[in-house]
Amino acid sequence: MQNPHILVIKQLVIEGQSGSQWTPIVKGIDLTLKKGEVLGLIGESGAGKSTLGLAAMGYTQQGCRISSGSIQFNGMELVGALKSDLRRLRGNRIAYVAQSAAASFNPAHRLIKQYAEAPIQHGLMGFAEAEQKAVDIYRQLLLPDPENIGYRYPHQVSGGQLQRAMVAMAMACQPDIIVFDEPTTALDVTTQIEVLAAIKQITREYNTAAIYITHDLAVVAQLADRIMVLRHGNLVEESDAREMLADPKEDYTRQLLSVRTLRDGKALSIFDRDVILEVENASASYNGSDMVLEEIDLSIKRGRTIALVGESGSGKSTLARVITGLLPPSQGRIIFDGQELPGKLADRDRETLRRMQMIYQMPDTALNPRQRISKIIGRPISFYADINGREKDVRIKELLDMVELPATYMDRYPSELSGGEKQRICIARALAAEPDLIICDEVTSALDQLVAEGVLQLLQRLQAELGVSYLFITHDLATVKAIADEIIVMLNGRIVDAGSARCGLRNHCPIGQGAASTLIIGVGLNGRGKNKLPHLACLLTRLRRCVNGPIQ
Repeated sequence: MQNPHILVIKQLVIEGQSGSQWTPIVKGIDLTLKKGEVLGLIGESGAGKSTLGLAAMGYTQQGCRISSGSIQFNGMELVGALKSDLRRLRGNRIAYVAQSAAASFNPAHRLIKQYAEAPIQHGLMGFAEAEQKAVDIYRQLLLPDPENIGYRYPHQVSGGQLQRAMVAMAMACQPDIIVFDEPTTALDVTTQIEVLAAIKQITREYNTAAIYITHDLAVVAQLADRIMVLRHGNLVEESDAREMLADPKEDYTRQLLSVRTLRDGKALSIFDRDVILEVENASASYNGSDMVLEEIDLSIKRGRTIALVGESGSGKSTLARVITGLLPPSQGRIIFDGQELPGKLADRDRETLRRMQMIYQMPDTALNPRQRISKIIGRPISFYADINGREKDVRIKELLDMVELPATYMDRYPSELSGGEKQRICIARALAAEPDLIICDEVTSALDQLVAEGVLQLLQRLQAELGVSYLFITHDLATVKAIADEIIVMLNGRIVDAGSARCGLRNHCPIGQGAASTLIIGVGLNGRGKNKLPHLACLLTRLRRCVNGPIQ
């Protein structure tokens, strides 16, 4: 009788090297996967999800090794297999979608060339055929201008668009198994739903099996047939997706399913009228002609949090670049603590740099892979506070403790950390400067729910103690509800709605009336983003429901 499982993993033990010692990080896991089945792997950062997903390809990261167990793909044993045999499988019959597309694409090559590389290398088709298939799959994944987007370079598309291009690249050879490692992390809510639907449709159409690694239980609910919960390299619980979501058996699983409720009605402070940052009529362009930001006005009060939300490519991260001086505005002013700032980062003084820090969306590209964690966190301590030696080491340990990482991580490299751990290092580096304003660009998007909640609690505690302000760029509505005092919605480089977290974005809210409402109508009339209006309506509805409950 033919084995119904295309992938069978038995008693797999994977070890990671720390110094001269090897420590188990995946501890005797069994896993099976049928053709056409979607298996969800969930758990907190460092649970072993990505390590197990990569092992399905017979691959381990540098510093890891398979010490025992079996991995069989379609009857072929991958543990101990020849490298030439594994190369014929990877990218062809087993594909992988990484968590960070920005770190995975070659910045020197166009997207279409990188899409075509795998099918050409495996002898499946020529470039012309691959080119046409790329357009088809770009269209299925709802990428804008599918006929031409493939001829852009990775830096010329948004983070969400780049992530979808990577999903397309994984599907180029129509593999038997695709390992999805947090592929919707960088996407806004409405795009995330559409991409998940496209992934589900494509996997069903080609009867492709998938391992879907995520910390987002809402994603699992929409996509997975079966769920495995991991923690510290052990299997906690496994069952049918609907059964687990309806009736989880283990306490840890119930914690993962818990709803984030951090914001508790922050009391008004003496700083409420003290504005730390103002953006006045700011517009910006990457090429000098096509505006990517237009007439942006916003202010952030000391000790408060503004959530900046919007679809992928709406201009959220670009606005952050303008504020920090990475992209000088073509018009308008940036005023920080009452002083107008130079448009270029290079023209700003050291004290301004210290007081305004940024935490980036992609920790893989924000951390130097050749530097140890002690040097990454220690550099701003030396640069801004002129602290060195033993005193600096003590401060580094304090910062690691603040972001819930052990002091032993000082001697590690970024490649030895999970995605969530890397993001916490980025947060610790920003805190090292003791800033007044932190721009958080999707800082919790790579974290599982429990770790993300801890990070948000940390940020709130720091805000209460230090009066630090946050500009929180996010597509996670649970984060908006948990941490925001005010909400700003962007579309096509413009602010189209705004409101306080208390009164929301309803029409009767004073902040949501007037110019914002007129602008939404204007966007529809002049054709800018005309096709995006349904998505915006969906986003606004979700925001209103998330913050205030169902609309009456």
